[in-house]
Amino acid sequence: MSSLPLTSVIIVAADSGPGLVEAVRTVLASEAPVEVLISDNASSDGSVAAVAAAFGDDARVRIVYNGKNLGFGAGVNRAAGLARGDYLLVLNPDCLLQPDTLPRLQAQAATIPGLGVIGVRIQHPDGSDELASIRRDPTLCRSVASLSGLARLADRWPRLQGVDLALDLQARGADQPAEVISGALMYLPRAAFDAVSGFDEGYFLHCEDLDLCRRLRDSGYAVHYAGSIAVIHGKGGSSRHRPVFVAWHKHRGMWRWFRRFDPAARNPLLAALVFAGLWARFVLLVPWLHWRRYRRKR
Repeated sequence: MSSLPLTSVIIVAADSGPGLVEAVRTVLASEAPVEVLISDNASSDGSVAAVAAAFGDDARVRIVYNGKNLGFGAGVNRAAGLARGDYLLVLNPDCLLQPDTLPRLQAQAATIPGLGVIGVRIQHPDGSDELASIRRDPTLCRSVASLSGLARLADRWPRLQGVDLALDLQARGADQPAEVISGALMYLPRAAFDAVSGFDEGYFLHCEDLDLCRRLRDSGYAVHYAGSIAVIHGKGGSSRHRPVFVAWHKHRGMWRWFRRFDPAARNPLLAALVFAGLWARFVLLVPWLHWRRYRRKR
């Protein structure tokens, strides 16, 4: 264990629920050296206090109190500025590691020239795969192909490729290059993270992972998918408590990514249509989100 590099595990907490303690526990059980930095975005649900109570005597655990909700990317950046490791693991508070997850990530990292970031096979608690584990940049053309169903014809006409990769189960378990990996778990050399100045804090929540992967690739770094490593993602905490808030920032992030990276954004008419379509979708989504939250409370 002493021969392995130190990994600084960064978890952004924002009313993340009781699963936060269990997530930290699984990190501390790792077979590789770790430190854990909890970047607390003004949690009020007791989850960060529970971490302090459970692990207050463990020098590997530090809590960074931000005083307000800085957003995900800014929360990571602040903790990264205090990190001591040569590698960073950005981890959602509802993801559970296995003891060998980090050593396996480190073994893969050593074999990839110019590594920028590694993602893993993210799975739901029932063992099914999250499509967002590995995907393509969500350009307008790809998004339309996915939403319309035309992506099913991509085997015959490659220009109709969608955002999601139509990988079978065997391919999903393979280690391979990627355009985008899931922000639920991102393993990065500290040098690569610093080279692109970390996360773009212009995103508050959602799409900052798309942005980081794109900027790493544009800077010559490799984005890699470790399909042979699976991590359970609980989909919990803050998203369920504030669904409209989360949806607002997700749509805002999608618009920011489109303007920054999609060639279609240079066409004023297309840009206007995308803007109108995104926010029309949000408006239509709000009543359904309220209804779903109401049903959960009953």
